[in-house]
Amino acid sequence: MYRMKIAIHSPAQLHSCMNSAYILMGGNLGNREEYLQQAATFIAQLIGKVAQASAIYETAPWGLSHQPGFLNQVMHVITPMNAHDCLQQLLLIEEKMGRKRLLKNGPRTIDLDILFFNNDVIQDATLVVPHPRLQERRFVLVPLAEIAPNYVHPLLHVSVADLLKNCSDTLDVYKK
Repeated sequence: MYRMKIAIHSPAQLHSCMNSAYILMGGNLGNREEYLQQAATFIAQLIGKVAQASAIYETAPWGLSHQPGFLNQVMHVITPMNAHDCLQQLLLIEEKMGRKRLLKNGPRTIDLDILFFNNDVIQDATLVVPHPRLQERRFVLVPLAEIAPNYVHPLLHVSVADLLKNCSDTLDVYKK
């Protein structure tokens, strides 16, 4: 005879075990829309439930201007993973989708970045959350503000909507 201990959790308790991640997806090589859809599918399969997704935005390249324009989208994902495990899965998805890291800010099939993870502040050798330059980039803030305008940056103590309003970046961002 075996004894088994069973724990029964309410939905509220289960939700408290979950984490909230805002992930930026972008790319400017190949069939950009197909790559965004494929990345979203991998994220749902490997990381967690996609709670919200912004529209897709056509954006000018940032940092290295002599390259094709990007498509960008932000997803809000509910995941049982911690931030480091989430990052590892995102890197595996990038690799699976043919991402080559040849040139900083250069062309890519897909780029997946954690913008926010809960209200956590993480600064170590492998991960920095909140993303350190999100407040400087309209291609991040426009889709993020679409789905989380009232989210307050845990270090800057300013809402995403206000970060967008005060952003000095003037590069083009258009809803597709």
